[in-house]
Amino acid sequence: MSISKQHFTEDFYWGVSTSAFQTEGTTPYDGRGLSIWDEFCRKRGKIKNGDQADQATLFYKYYRQDVGFVKWMNVQNFRFSMSWPRLFPQGSGKVNHEGVDFYDRLIDECLEQGVNPWITLYHWDLPFNLEVKGGWTNRDVVHYLMEYIDLCMRKFADRVDRWMVLNEPTAFTALGYFLGVHAPGKKGKSNFLPSVHHAALAQAEGGRLIRSFDSRLKIGTTFSFSHVEAYRDRNKDTLASNKVDAILNRLYLEPLLGLGYPLDELPILEGLDPYVKDGDLEKLAFDMDFIGVQNYSREVVAHSYITPIVKAKLISPKKRGRPKTAMNWEIYPDSIYYVLHRLNIYQNIPPLVVTENGAAFEDRIQPDGKIEDKERINYLESHIAAVKKAILEGVKVDGYFVWSLTDNFEWAEGYDPRFGLIYIDYQTLTRVPKESAYWYRNFLSV
Repeated sequence: MSISKQHFTEDFYWGVSTSAFQTEGTTPYDGRGLSIWDEFCRKRGKIKNGDQADQATLFYKYYRQDVGFVKWMNVQNFRFSMSWPRLFPQGSGKVNHEGVDFYDRLIDECLEQGVNPWITLYHWDLPFNLEVKGGWTNRDVVHYLMEYIDLCMRKFADRVDRWMVLNEPTAFTALGYFLGVHAPGKKGKSNFLPSVHHAALAQAEGGRLIRSFDSRLKIGTTFSFSHVEAYRDRNKDTLASNKVDAILNRLYLEPLLGLGYPLDELPILEGLDPYVKDGDLEKLAFDMDFIGVQNYSREVVAHSYITPIVKAKLISPKKRGRPKTAMNWEIYPDSIYYVLHRLNIYQNIPPLVVTENGAAFEDRIQPDGKIEDKERINYLESHIAAVKKAILEGVKVDGYFVWSLTDNFEWAEGYDPRFGLIYIDYQTLTRVPKESAYWYRNFLSV
């Protein structure tokens, strides 16, 4: 299916996305406090190649140039996150006014360039001082988050009307508080279960706080969704894939929609009882204005006796003979199509916005100065076509954002994977548009 911007409505939101920790630079510029990722990066063996995010892309200094690239590509919507420890260096209490001033300048720059800011409030960079107090395992984190959101509303909601509460809660709780491969590096059910409940509470309570501040604001939250399939047509693989689906796709969405936790597939969630207070289950639900859909690939699942709880293992694309990205994620455009249809089944699902979709490849500057990334162009074209196919079949999708604007610090993978439309030379911080940036620019110029 050939695709062009003209296949979409005029009010469809086209955008690009980034996050604070991955781009801003984390050396304590102008009073920024430490986050859990600052501490995690210092632990030996946690980040590939021992990479650090002290500099990242130095978006903190280069934001005008980067917003200029957004404008140059004819992109009208820029999704970025605010750094909680930049605004509250200790997580709560004293406000860092230099941090407030930075986001004032960034928002104003976007508006002056004709770019609409879409802001994610929590994109994984919990202030380290709050982690010392238990982080997401401590119920007080919900209160601290509300204090942070209240500040953002008072300072920035006069110019920003689209807000997302959390970014991918399954990722930051499962990877950070169960498997320990992301910050803060905690493991086990005793950390995972309370973090799940507190994050589920936080996304709804955050929505209520924003709406109480101004009912005209558009509120969302983002989830990572994957199309999940059984490896073989046998009962054990099907049961395993259902459990993985419940963790990846249902764990936070269904409580938000008023359906409760997916206890049917995940009996481990019965262990949430000690953390659930009277009235909590009702508080988990909130009527968002949109749901952010973040999809990159599908997961193919087989039964495994070795893996605890879910009794499942993921079958790699290499083993299945499938094409993959530099993240070893399968290139499978139908995944986003199936995910959008799956979400559309929920009767009370709000409109969907694809807030992240993209691919990492081994991009290199050629002798002529160009970065030819045809693989990324093919990826974006095929996934945008899959989104349009879902829309034609009745799924309500209001927008599509590419991840990411620039190359950046890719969490535990360091600087190796390059997702950006704009190439970053990490030695000089020179920015170079890739061929995919020219493609997106032309796509949106129609």
